[in-house]
Amino acid sequence: MLKSKTRILCTNSISCLPKVDKIIVLSSGEISEIGTYQELLSHNGAFSEFIKTYLNAEEESSESEDDEETSEMKAQLRRQISILSGEESGGDSELERGKSPFTSSGRKKRARTTSRSKSVEESLHIKRESKVGVKLIQDEFAETGTVSFAVIVAYMKALGMVAFFTTVFSYIGFVGCMIGSNIWLNIWSNDQVINNTQDRALTDLRLGVYGALGGGQALFVLIESLSIATGCICASDILHSGILKCIMKTPMAFFDTTPLGRIVNRFSKDMDTVDITIPMTMRIFLATLASVISTLVVITYSTPLFIVVIVPLGILYYFVQRFYVATVRQLQRIDSLKRSPIYSHFGETIVGASSIRAFRQQERFIQTTDRMVDENQMAWFPYITSNRWLGVGLETIGSFIVLFASLFAVIARESDAGITSGEVGLSVSFALQVTASLNYMVRMSCDFETQIVAVERIKEYSELDSEAPWDLNHNRPPPEWPQQGKVVFNQFSLRYRPGLDLVLRDINCEVHPGEKVGIVGRTGAGKSSLTLALFRIIEAAAGSIVIDGINIADLGLHQLRQKVTIIPQDPVLFSGTLRMNLDPFDQYTDNDIWNALEHSHLKGYVSSLPQLLEHECTEGGENLSVGQRQLVCLGRALLRKTKILVLDEATAAVDMETDDLIQSTIRTEFKECTVLTIAHRLNTIMDYDRVLVLDGGALKEYDTPSALLMNKKSMFYGMARDAGLV
Repeated sequence: MLKSKTRILCTNSISCLPKVDKIIVLSSGEISEIGTYQELLSHNGAFSEFIKTYLNAEEESSESEDDEETSEMKAQLRRQISILSGEESGGDSELERGKSPFTSSGRKKRARTTSRSKSVEESLHIKRESKVGVKLIQDEFAETGTVSFAVIVAYMKALGMVAFFTTVFSYIGFVGCMIGSNIWLNIWSNDQVINNTQDRALTDLRLGVYGALGGGQALFVLIESLSIATGCICASDILHSGILKCIMKTPMAFFDTTPLGRIVNRFSKDMDTVDITIPMTMRIFLATLASVISTLVVITYSTPLFIVVIVPLGILYYFVQRFYVATVRQLQRIDSLKRSPIYSHFGETIVGASSIRAFRQQERFIQTTDRMVDENQMAWFPYITSNRWLGVGLETIGSFIVLFASLFAVIARESDAGITSGEVGLSVSFALQVTASLNYMVRMSCDFETQIVAVERIKEYSELDSEAPWDLNHNRPPPEWPQQGKVVFNQFSLRYRPGLDLVLRDINCEVHPGEKVGIVGRTGAGKSSLTLALFRIIEAAAGSIVIDGINIADLGLHQLRQKVTIIPQDPVLFSGTLRMNLDPFDQYTDNDIWNALEHSHLKGYVSSLPQLLEHECTEGGENLSVGQRQLVCLGRALLRKTKILVLDEATAAVDMETDDLIQSTIRTEFKECTVLTIAHRLNTIMDYDRVLVLDGGALKEYDTPSALLMNKKSMFYGMARDAGLV
């Protein structure tokens, strides 16, 4: 399919190099050699030296450690590399051994053809099965209708009952002082004046009471603001802690089916609403509500006839508010729903920026982003339009209040009902101010009901199913557990999520203490699933795993995971110092860390750094090479030195030199530990005690490498043949 294209292969594997047209050798960031495979071998340069060094290292390890059978296997590997290096020269090495190059190449071609046909059949079978499966990532769910009362209760509980009742009582006191000060001012203005003067004692009384009411307003506003601020901070902390703890304890199945953008949306926009917007809305709402209540009370006090229109205006206001809230609340939900894909797409674009540029797909990704933003704005624009509609409706209600307040004041004045000019002025002036207050009050009440959707969304992710407890005090294993490192799988089965097929079926095997076991199988055979089960990243569907007589399902997750060490295929480093990445819990001394670095072959590199162990690692350890990151993970494992070590294709992405360093360290430093290795390169497990072969989630073979290779019908023999080892 790609024969008409230029193909550039960046690799650390030497087995495919004889098949390429040209090889470019890089050393210390510079091109050291360019040529064909045969040309580079004949030049005796860096490339040829590397091949010889690798073979010599293999030969030395074979002589010093391996038995006769293992030495023979490695000799076959060296012969295979020699055959590959001599293929283009006519296959003389095979003729010297009395073998026909045509027979050998034909056998390899048939093996590769058979392997490819099996792979095609497997992929077609997977595609047929996937058609009847369910959708992996479901559409995000959005509530409809009013926000449930349970959400509001949850937010009130997060606020704290002390802050809640303090806010309520201070608010009542503030409204009382506001109404009292206005009525008192009206009474003061109606005092009789004799000879252009008022009674001195009465003036002092009026001034003192008015000043006390003003001071009461200031005090109650201060208490109310402080209680709202402290309560909202407490609520934000509780809600954030709740969702964070729940997300941290959620099973991996949740992350398999949930895009990262949905989680980021909750922790960013929704938490921002809870932190900033809701407290501000509450303060403005309470202030404007106090202004509206005081206005209605003062107008009713001045012109009692105004009570007649309060009920009709209240009903009109209620319908305007309900219609607005029902619309805006759902628009707010749609806005939140449409924002999550933007976060997901942006994150994926940043991660894959190099690939996007390499394939010149910038314009397509920009258009996709624009389309997602447009879809988000489709909900935001109606929201703004609804606000304008509400403003018109509330202005109309405010105009009616001014109209009736003025009308009833004139009627009361003409009917000799005893209303004074001061009361008329007070009533009309407050009526003129009520429009803005009513507008803000209704807007804030509606905004609060729509903003509480953020609490609803956070609460949704705070009630997710949790994985098993991290610690179980009633079933704590002995501190020295596991002492031996014996691992037993009893009828063990595993599935990733309920409703899916089993990925591991009835695994029965026993790993003896101190054994080195290689786990091999085709892609999708269940190798990585076995390690996930060992750490209980995924819980068992049936059966059990027993380590030194204790069923791991009976332990807390931390109690299990701190006793088993893994060196993953993709090395994980965090932003911080090198010391923190090696010893995140600060449990070991500098001497222990330097010893671990020495055994992981990093001591020389770290010693050359200006800050030594305090060297800052960037996000993901990007300022270290892949091999160095893998060696850091090896150093981390050396520090912990648990009885069970798992290698999940730990050397699949590193060069052969780093692979040799890791393998030699594992052989020497973990010789008394049980080692389970998911093997990508079969030659790395040829000297292991036993090999476990998986296929389709079932255990097919479990024996020593030599015994499996002696049976030419075994799956392991076929895999070794495809790899060119036999």
